Amino acid sequence: MIASWRWLLAAGLAAVAVAAPAAAHSLLLESMPAAGATLSTPPRELMLRFNNRIEKSLSRLRVVNGQGVDHPLVIAVGGGSADRLTAALPPLPPGRWQVQWQVLSTDGHVVSGRFEFRLAP
Repeated sequence: MIASWRWLLAAGLAAVAVAAPAAAHSLLLESMPAAGATLSTPPRELMLRFNNRIEKSLSRLRVVNGQGVDHPLVIAVGGGSADRLTAALPPLPPGRWQVQWQVLSTDGHVVSGRFEFRLAP
């Protein structure tokens, strides 16, 4: 009886381990500007690339300046890769900027994150 219980437990753990990668949340793989970058010229566009397809129409992007002023961005929905978000940026003055993002993951979960870049004077 104990041996069969252990076998069932091992089989259940193996099933969970195999299923876990298929239900992975969206992870940010790359961005332009890059996280932590210091730029000498203001970027005209923001691009984020994820590890899987994301639902662009249900995603959000914004940049926040060093004083906490929020600038929501309009995500380009048509065309492009299904794993990328792109948005035109307004003219950004020098200083520290934080990018905040929120996406609907293919597993149905909402995932969010943030990173910073800096514009040199």
